[in-house]
Amino acid sequence: MKHIVAFGGGVDSTAMIIGLYEQKRPIDLILFADTGGERPETYAHIEKFSQWCISKGLPAITIVKRVRRDGSLESLEQECHRRHNLPSIAYGFKSCSQKHKIAPQDKYLNHWAPAKEVWKAGEKCVKYVGYDANESHRADNAAKRDDPKYTYEYPLIEWGWDRDECLAVMAKYGFTNIGKSACFFCPSSKKTEVIELYNKHPDLFNRAVAVEEQAELTTIKGLGRKYSWKNLVELHLQNEPLPNVGFESPCECTE
Repeated sequence: MKHIVAFGGGVDSTAMIIGLYEQKRPIDLILFADTGGERPETYAHIEKFSQWCISKGLPAITIVKRVRRDGSLESLEQECHRRHNLPSIAYGFKSCSQKHKIAPQDKYLNHWAPAKEVWKAGEKCVKYVGYDANESHRADNAAKRDDPKYTYEYPLIEWGWDRDECLAVMAKYGFTNIGKSACFFCPSSKKTEVIELYNKHPDLFNRAVAVEEQAELTTIKGLGRKYSWKNLVELHLQNEPLPNVGFESPCECTE
């Protein structure tokens, strides 16, 4: 049996790995799917945390990316420009997560020799997923599917660790202020997060606006669905009230 961590690069999955280490539970592979659009803080954390994992005798974090049929790599940002659209969650769909998070991990695992040996023997691999104690509904929904290759375990729910507990466990090992793991142009971003991006990473904000402005939109106005990020920041700079509408729904790519 092989034990695999689906690592999101954020608080929950980081705390989960630390907890698994403390409890001496097996980890054979740690996978992170890179959309190409994480914030610098997230990439820095992944590099630092991977070194920590190695120092504790755990596997280094393996990074996978989306590969097109012609063999070329394509980030989510590049795909949006090629297709002249926004990330699918802006339209109420989740294909951005499927294409750039789930599929690259599945493809890697389908060719990973240790997993193939497990499946050849008629057994399943264990996949650890970092849903915290307040997200048991997500685990319940996932449990409804019958996966022939994996059994799923949710350690944070098992331990009763909520967000605060996860942050406390990470702080013990010097991991603080790692930020939210999500694409810098994610339509699920809160208005305050968009303004923070503008203030902290104006270059990334400009790239997000470029994604927004090149999209051929008919039913929505921009990355905020009912408003554009460019307009949101313009109102903020003019000290005008921010739009009281939007699309601030949790993105399942995060954490």
